[in-house]
Amino acid sequence: MRASFPSSGSRELATAEQTQTFGEELGRALEPGDVVILDGPLGAGKTTFTQGIARGLQVKGRVTSPTFVIAREHRSTVGGPALIHVDAYRLLGEGSSGDPLGELDALDLDTELSAAVVVAEWGGGLVEQIAEDYLLVKVDRETAVLRDPESEARIFSWELVEA
Repeated sequence: MRASFPSSGSRELATAEQTQTFGEELGRALEPGDVVILDGPLGAGKTTFTQGIARGLQVKGRVTSPTFVIAREHRSTVGGPALIHVDAYRLLGEGSSGDPLGELDALDLDTELSAAVVVAEWGGGLVEQIAEDYLLVKVDRETAVLRDPESEARIFSWELVEA
């Protein structure tokens, strides 16, 4: 990840548009081999955030939840890294071999992970096996609602975890 993006921080984002804009900012800072783990409850905005990352990386294809396909690969339109968008919950779930790296490799992706940016929703347990360093992004959708029950805001906090 380029030094232009802070290695840790927190932002409260009130709308899906703000979430995508923040994701785009991160996407512009990501480099081949970077791994981003998204942690948050269902409906927290993980896929919306990934849509922004895709815009920042300038990749092809519509970014949707990878739940049913486990992983999607989006190739760059500008010669940059591909985006590998993974649903790690499914990758590590029932029917899994217990070898997440093997499971990811078995998906027969066209791009080597070291040449792509990997964004994994529900990535705890997977990331430690595919990367020594990763960006952990936590999405909190409860704190803003406790302050204001009408709020749609999410709080995104992130930290670069290095081995």
